[in-house]
Amino acid sequence: MPSDSLVLPKSVTEEDVLEVRHWTDELFSFRLTRPAAFRFRSGEFVMLGLMVDGKPLLRAYSIASPAWDDGLDFFSIKVQDGPLTSRLQHLKPGDRVLLGKKPTGTLVLDALLPGKRLYMLSTGTGIAPFASLIREPETYEKFDQIILTHTCRNVADLAYGAELVDSLVEDPLIGEMVGPKLTYYASTTREDFVHKGRITTLIENGQLFKDLDVPAFDPAVDRVMICGSMAMLQDTKKLVEGFGFTEGSNANPGDFVVEKAFAE
Repeated sequence: MPSDSLVLPKSVTEEDVLEVRHWTDELFSFRLTRPAAFRFRSGEFVMLGLMVDGKPLLRAYSIASPAWDDGLDFFSIKVQDGPLTSRLQHLKPGDRVLLGKKPTGTLVLDALLPGKRLYMLSTGTGIAPFASLIREPETYEKFDQIILTHTCRNVADLAYGAELVDSLVEDPLIGEMVGPKLTYYASTTREDFVHKGRITTLIENGQLFKDLDVPAFDPAVDRVMICGSMAMLQDTKKLVEGFGFTEGSNANPGDFVVEKAFAE
């Protein structure tokens, strides 16, 4: 999707698509070149898009690769009538994508107070920022245990996260840290699976903690990051606040943080 003849806004660069992978009929991931001057913190999001009718069409996307990676990974849903994703899903290697120059976000380690156990609660493509953070050495340096939960409707939708977690043991940078510290907990809401239910339900009825063999949420030792649909964010935020957690930000670190940006 070249746009050589178009004038780009100063707020974006144009990057090449290196890889595209379709996980299901509704989910795909892609990798872009990374500008030499592009800096971000693992867990942040950035504006991403295409030139459409001579104008930039941009949406917020979490960066799924860690800050040390030389490429930029993204994980997306396909919305057939979505202004942007209906086009992005047809990307091929060699196509070009607009990349914002200013990454930002609250799903960063800096926004959390020190703790012992870190929960990363995700649904759907909300696993993307955690795909970044579980490959970040600092995550393992700051916490004794990291629990990544991923809830999707169907078993096939879990493949992206499951494959990523499986690959971490072989990662030369963090492989030795991952083994004893990272726990991956997947659940489905429609198809039968070893764990079934919405993450909010599994927290409320205590099944999550029973399955993991850990105590219930405790703001004295636990920290929580939340990323998913708007409804999931609101419900899960209310739940953790009920356990006594206070929300953090870049300016005022706290016990939990919630994603503030969304793709369609």
